[in-house]
Amino acid sequence: MALTVTLEQGTLNLSIEAGAYSPDELFGFAQRRNPKRAFLFVSKVLGRHIPVSPAVMRNATDALAAQIPADLPGPVAVIGMAETAIALGAGVQQALSRQRNDTLYLCTTRHPLDLPILAEFREEHSHATQQVLHLPQHPADIDLLRTARTLVLVDDEASTGKTFANLLEALQRAGLDQFEHIVATTLTDWSGGAAAQRLGPRASAVSLLAGHWHWQANDAPLPEMPQVDVLGTGEWHPNPANDWGRLGVRQHTLTPLAQQLGVTPGERILVLGTGEFVWPPFLLAEYLEQQGANVQFSATTRSPIALGHSIQQRYCLHDNYGQGIANFLYNVEPSHYGRILLCSEPPARLLDQELINTLRPTCLEFYP
Repeated sequence: MALTVTLEQGTLNLSIEAGAYSPDELFGFAQRRNPKRAFLFVSKVLGRHIPVSPAVMRNATDALAAQIPADLPGPVAVIGMAETAIALGAGVQQALSRQRNDTLYLCTTRHPLDLPILAEFREEHSHATQQVLHLPQHPADIDLLRTARTLVLVDDEASTGKTFANLLEALQRAGLDQFEHIVATTLTDWSGGAAAQRLGPRASAVSLLAGHWHWQANDAPLPEMPQVDVLGTGEWHPNPANDWGRLGVRQHTLTPLAQQLGVTPGERILVLGTGEFVWPPFLLAEYLEQQGANVQFSATTRSPIALGHSIQQRYCLHDNYGQGIANFLYNVEPSHYGRILLCSEPPARLLDQELINTLRPTCLEFYP
């Protein structure tokens, strides 16, 4: 199957080779404000740039986890890539944990805590290249990571496999090279096998769709990219006691706030995560949907994208972690919802006031 998409900066040609999902089910297209890569696959199942039903997100996550062989040796360490694949990675680990009790989830971060860092690496094509991975907080989790025989690396897509390879090299420098199996796990794999090959003979790759892309740039001026390549805690420092993935988790719990939020059947609710804080808000959105509400989930992001194509609305805001960078919210029309729940890891006072004035949400502080 072949697709051709014309964008402002050039033409994208796709060749689809295999997939459990069709391209239209998984993604649309947009123009990045990033001279290093001028186009973007806009996921329809991640709940990041396009609001989506939690059930759709869960189905995609479970389908991806089902591609991972069930007989891989344990323990199993699952690492999700910030910021786009944090919820995706958590969902994959949660799906695996239904079948086995030897899994651990960690996510990379651009908000390091004042705790030991295990690995630093770069996502070179990204608008925000710097990432770190923390050492787990609890001795049992450290032991599981150091004895893990299978490593599952999760991202939304693979183009060359370089980011996964950079992370693996950083883990090896940290003394973690005992893995017998490594699984490159993505929604879409455009690498033509390179994602697994770069990780060596121990590696394999699974995805919901595989193929190739070719980008032909035109003579349009390169876009200007806002300064969002910042690594640091900013004004607010996460509390390790409230960790949901940066320091390693095995079981995922629903916020107590869920019991305080009554819903009526069919009520239209939008649940918004903020930045890297997406997995606990997703679990809340999924719970409200299961109670009978008509729920969609999305999140703010530091990813700068031009209006047009799959991006029809855009709000520019300051980040609520106090890093002093731009954040964005896409494809949210407030009038479509009876209630908007804006979920924050930092205190609500750090949320962008103009965004609050526009959305008029209920602001939920998960860790007051």
